[in-house]
Amino acid sequence: MKENYFIYFKSQVKDIPLPEEFTFPFNYEPHPLCEIAAKEVKEYLNTQSDWEHDFGLESKGGLGKMFGVLIAKNKNNHIGYLAAFSGILAGTNLLPHFVPPLFDRLEPEGFFKKGEAELDAINLKIEQLESDSEFLKAKEAFLNEKNIAEKILAEEKKKLKESKAKRKAKRKEGAALSTEDFEKMNEQLRQESLKQQYDFKDLKKEWKQKIQQKSDELDFYLNKINALKQERREKSNGLQQQLFEQYQFLNINKDKKNLYDIFKETPQKIPPAGAGECAAPKLLQYAFQYDLEPLAMAEFWWGRSPASEIRQHGNFYPACRGKCEPILTHMLSGMNVAPNPMAHLSFENKKLEIIYEDTNYIIINKPPDFLSVPGKQISDSVLTRMAKRYPEASGPLIVHRLDYSTSGLMVIALNEKTYKELQYQFIKRIVKKRYVALLNGILEQEEGTIDLPVRVDLDNRPRQLVCYEYGKSARTIWKRVDIENNKTRIHFFPVTGRTHQLRVHAAHPSGLNLSIIGDDLYGKKSDRLYLHAEELSFNDPETKTEKTFISKAIF
Repeated sequence: MKENYFIYFKSQVKDIPLPEEFTFPFNYEPHPLCEIAAKEVKEYLNTQSDWEHDFGLESKGGLGKMFGVLIAKNKNNHIGYLAAFSGILAGTNLLPHFVPPLFDRLEPEGFFKKGEAELDAINLKIEQLESDSEFLKAKEAFLNEKNIAEKILAEEKKKLKESKAKRKAKRKEGAALSTEDFEKMNEQLRQESLKQQYDFKDLKKEWKQKIQQKSDELDFYLNKINALKQERREKSNGLQQQLFEQYQFLNINKDKKNLYDIFKETPQKIPPAGAGECAAPKLLQYAFQYDLEPLAMAEFWWGRSPASEIRQHGNFYPACRGKCEPILTHMLSGMNVAPNPMAHLSFENKKLEIIYEDTNYIIINKPPDFLSVPGKQISDSVLTRMAKRYPEASGPLIVHRLDYSTSGLMVIALNEKTYKELQYQFIKRIVKKRYVALLNGILEQEEGTIDLPVRVDLDNRPRQLVCYEYGKSARTIWKRVDIENNKTRIHFFPVTGRTHQLRVHAAHPSGLNLSIIGDDLYGKKSDRLYLHAEELSFNDPETKTEKTFISKAIF
C-alpha cells in the first residue's frame, strides 16, 4: 500500500469515540473524526504547492470541487483517513494526498485515450465532408430542385382544380341542350379532363426523375457521412462497454461488480456520465483493495458553486443519488451501515393545528418536517390525517402542498366542487401567499424580484437546479423586514409555486446569495428550516368574498 494515501491525523483524536455504524451516505451528520479530517484536508488545500487549480475563490473563472474523507483503521489498528476528489482536478486523475480513481481515463497510452483519438479522427472526417464545397453544392441543388418542383406542381394542381370547376359549370349550362349535343359536349369535357390528368402525371414523373438525379448526387456524399457516423456509433458503444468493464467495484467481502451490471437493474439502465468518478466510491474502493476497515465518511464542497447548482464553500453534502446510490448500494453491502434516518422517523408528536373550519374547506397550520402527502417510505402526512378526520369528504382534499421542511398554512378542500374552484384560483394566481424566513447573513437590499427558472436535478433528487434551457419559470417578490444577530428576516411573495422555489431563490448566487437558516439541501442543517407560510388569501368558493388567514411564525 502506498503509505501517502493513508493519512495519520495531525490532531489529537485518541479520546474521540469511534462510530458504531458506518455512515449512511445520503443523509448524515458528519462524525467528529470526519470533521477533523476534512479540516486537515482544507488546510492542505489552502497551503499546498504540489499542483494548481482555480477553485473560483478569488476569481469568477474558476470552479469548485467535491472532496471526500474516509475514516479507516489499518491492519495495525491505527486510525487515519483517506482523501479523494470527484472527477478530475488540475487536469489529472492522479494527485498526491488523494486516492487514485478505479480507472485512469487520462492515461495517454491507455485504450480509452486511444479510443477517443480514433473517435476524434472520425469526427474530423465527418466535419470535413459536411463542410466540403461539392457536398454543399449538391445539397443546395437538391433542395432547389425540390422547391421548384413543389411550386410548379402546386401551380398545376391549382390549374386542374380551376379547369374542373369550369367543366362543372359548362355541364350545368348544357342542361338545356339536346341529348345528342349534351353528350357530345360531355365527351369533349371528359377527354379534356383525361388529357390534363395524363399531362400532370407526366409532369410529376419528369420532376420526380429530376429530383432523384439530384438526390443520387447528394447521396454520394451522405452515404460516406452516414457510414462514418455508423462507424463512430459502433466504436463509441464498444469503447463505452470496455470502459464500464474497467470499473470493477468491490465491497467488504471483495465481491466485484462492474458499472454495467450495477446500473442494468436501475430505471436508467445505462450508467450516467461520470458514474464511479465521485469521491465516495474512490474512497471505499481503495479501502477494500488494501484491507482498511472503513469507519465513517463525509464529503464537502470546496470553491465556487456551479452556475446551475447551489454548493456553499466548505459545507458538507450527502452523496448524489443518481450516480452514486446504485454503486454505493453494492459497495456497502455486508457492512454495518447506519439506517436511513428518514425511514425511521416518528411523527406522533407532530400536531396539525386547525386555524379555520367550515363545511367546504379547512385551514391548517402544518408543522415543519412533516409531509403534505404520503412519501415512498412514510405514510403519515397531512393527506392521510385529513382523510381520517373527514371520512365523508369527497374529492382530492389537498389543493396545494408545502415542502416537507416548510411549516405554515394549507387549505384543505372537503368536497370536489370546492377543490376545483380553489385549484382554479391557484392556477390563475388569484391566491396570495406570504412566507416569512430567516436568512443566514445580512441582506443589504430592501426589496426586489427574483426570476430564476428551476428544474429537478436528475442525478440528485429532490435537489433543484437553476436551468435557463429546461427549467420552468419561477418568480419571487421579496421584502426585507429586519436584521438582527447577523440574520435577515424576510417576506417572500411567490408568484409561481415551483418545488423548493424559495429555498433556491434565497441561496443561489443570482438570487439573494443567502441560504435560509436550517436548509439542509442548499445551506446548513439546523434544528429546523426557518421558512413558514404565514399568510394565505383567496376568494371563498361559496361567498366569493376574499378570505385572509394568518399564522405567525414561532421563530
